[in-house]
Amino acid sequence: MGNTPREKTETRIYGSQKIDVAMKQAIPPEAPDSGCPELKSEVTVTGGIRYERDVPVKMRDGVTVYTDIYRPEGAVNLPAIIAWSPYGKRGGYLGSPVYGVPPGTASPMAKFEGPDPAYWCHYGYAVINPDSRGVFHSEGDILQFCSAEGRDGYDLIEWVAARDWCNGKVSLNGNSWLAIAQWFIAAEKPPHLACIAPWEGFDDFYRDNLFQGGIPEIGFVGRGNDRTCGRGFYEDLPVMMCNYPLMNAYWEDKRAKVENIDIPAYVVASYNPLHTHGTLDAFRRMASPHKWLRVNNTQEWPDLYRPENLEDLRRFYDRYLKDIHNGWELTPRVRVSVLDPGGRDIVNRPESDWPLPRTQWEKLYLDAASLKLSPEPPVAASLVRYRADDDNGQAVFTYSFPEDTEIVGHMKLRLWVEAAGSDDMDLFVYVSKTDAMGNPLSHLVVDFPHPGARGLLRVSHRELDAERSTPSQPFLAHRREQLLKPGQVVPVDIGIWPWGMLWHAGQQLRVAVQGFHLIWMDDVVLGKTPIFRYERRNKGEHIIHTGGKYDSYLLVPRIPPA
Repeated sequence: MGNTPREKTETRIYGSQKIDVAMKQAIPPEAPDSGCPELKSEVTVTGGIRYERDVPVKMRDGVTVYTDIYRPEGAVNLPAIIAWSPYGKRGGYLGSPVYGVPPGTASPMAKFEGPDPAYWCHYGYAVINPDSRGVFHSEGDILQFCSAEGRDGYDLIEWVAARDWCNGKVSLNGNSWLAIAQWFIAAEKPPHLACIAPWEGFDDFYRDNLFQGGIPEIGFVGRGNDRTCGRGFYEDLPVMMCNYPLMNAYWEDKRAKVENIDIPAYVVASYNPLHTHGTLDAFRRMASPHKWLRVNNTQEWPDLYRPENLEDLRRFYDRYLKDIHNGWELTPRVRVSVLDPGGRDIVNRPESDWPLPRTQWEKLYLDAASLKLSPEPPVAASLVRYRADDDNGQAVFTYSFPEDTEIVGHMKLRLWVEAAGSDDMDLFVYVSKTDAMGNPLSHLVVDFPHPGARGLLRVSHRELDAERSTPSQPFLAHRREQLLKPGQVVPVDIGIWPWGMLWHAGQQLRVAVQGFHLIWMDDVVLGKTPIFRYERRNKGEHIIHTGGKYDSYLLVPRIPPA
């Protein structure tokens, strides 16, 4: 290993473009801190579950990946559930796993963020836990959230479907990476993939994670990559972000082609700041006429293992993996939760589609003179400014609801902005709820206060893709930078991630525009110290213009009573 290079560059073809991909050597399995178990093919039977360990599977290019298989001993005609990820196929890796899940809820067989074989084998399913390409002892290099990962998933599905114990029907399940991979795998249309169940996972790596609003965030992805274990290399994403900050064929390949997905899907989202937008976007874009959405009021980890949710998912799987006609089709197409901190959340309310068809769009106009929002645009122009490089600098606008008001869906903030002392601006927007006196009413997610619905924008990335944008959902092109000139005032549209919140009469909606992000649960749970690191360009002052010819407003999706 002493002469093995730690880094390499590979030229890969994406569409018609040749892209130099920076790669970094993974932690070798033999390293003391790798957490990698030895490669050991064996079969054991415990509690009626047959456990096949380190089963080799050939991909189409000859690379071998290894998978574990759990299935009821002696059973045949079994459907299979695949949990695809790089986190290790053994239960217990990464600390078993699940903050917010009571100890003992999942068995020691449960893979991090994946289905529990102890539950699913009991009901006549097989659970397949692969180490994806390049992970631990699986051969090759790790490629993350792309069509190549989708093709590997295709190959594993077809291999599983051909086993003599399988009924030829396969699905995918799991949180986060295990959900994100489903969009890419299903888009490849494996013949024996009967349905999918992605629970909280985005569909566009560039827009939903690495460059939200065009602002690069290298802390989370850098921390995750540096813990990768395998014999090969993995994509050095912080380097790729530096080399290719604008959209190209490489990043387009990391936007799943969910329009290709026409099989049944059970999709789960919540209002958490990592996966919300991409999950709901994928649900909206996928072609399947048989798709169901449930938006919960908790967080992905506890939601996956709650008994009532397991029973609900099993009804879906019984219908599409076992052909049991159990009335699943009568399940509401959409079930939403509406948060009400200080009151009582609405959970699993039936709706006909997402976004909610009965939405009434309303504009609340910003007034820099009063720092209020109003249904009527202010006549006089005014401005407010704050220090751009100060993590206390912000402009806050409030609106007091005269009656109970429910807002569910995508918000948009239109701002007229100017940079004093810089040619760019990184804006972080948070929409939250307070009581009548302005005291925060924060929804708790596994004991952490939610910061509110957020939207991000690097102003030089303000150009929209006109074909993909809607009045409520701006779609940034990210094809070029448009830097600001001194004194230039420009309009920008900032998409606010979807949210569902109820305000009672007298309570306030709060809009904070600032140059820094708020620390939240993932910073603490995953890193003990803040791990999200945005490479900001902020300096000087940010100026927000309102009133007169400057129609700065918040577009809100008000939901009338059913």
